Parts: sequence; structure tokens; C-alpha cells
Amino acid sequence: MLRKEIEENYPFISVITYGGKEYVGIVVNQDAIVTTILNYENIKTIEEKRELLRLGEIWWMESNRTIPITIFLKNDIQFLKYCIMCLSSKDVDIILGPTMDLNAIHTKKAKRKNVQLVRQQRK
Repeated sequence: MLRKEIEENYPFISVITYGGKEYVGIVVNQDAIVTTILNYENIKTIEEKRELLRLGEIWWMESNRTIPITIFLKNDIQFLKYCIMCLSSKDVDIILGPTMDLNAIHTKKAKRKNVQLVRQQRK
């Protein structure tokens, strides 16, 4: 039931496991070494939790979803930097939700082809 509610109402929320424990939040970045997550459980007040969900929805709807929320909404999300967790990626399993990888942005760009039209000279 809870998984279905997260998938339908909060598509930006990820569920991960690390060291036998489950964490819920927004994955900021995941590369080969470190996974960084805004841990929802570490947020101190209900108002801050609501604000994270509101900002997550703004980020999900208004960005291209390849830019981490902490960059896209840098000034708005500063108050939640205390709940950021950095985990070793080799021990992280993504159960549900999206992940971001800043390293993949530059490799996904399509190679551009330059086409030149050359006019043939008539003899």
C-alpha cells in the first residue's frame, strides 16, 4: 500500500537500503562511489517535511530531472542540508524511485554532426 502511494503521489521519492536499513528520501546524486540522499526521516519538523515534498514536486515537474534538486532549487533547499546523508554506493540498493548521476549528463549528450554543402564547380 505504501509503495503504491509513493509511486502515484510522490514519484520523486526514492526508497533505498543500506546496511540492512531502509531509507526514504530524494536521491541527490548517485555515482560509482557515493550515493547522496535527502533523508526524509531525519527532518525535524512536520512543516519541513511538507516543504521538502512541495519542493520535490516543483523540482519533478519543472526540471528536466537530470539536475539534482540541490542544484535546481539551491536557495530554497538550504534549510534541509542537515538531513543529507552520504552512503557508499557499492552497498546501496535502490528499491524504488529515481536516481540522479551528474557524471552521466555529459556522456548522454548526442554527438553532433557537421554537414557542409559544397558547390561543385562546372567545367
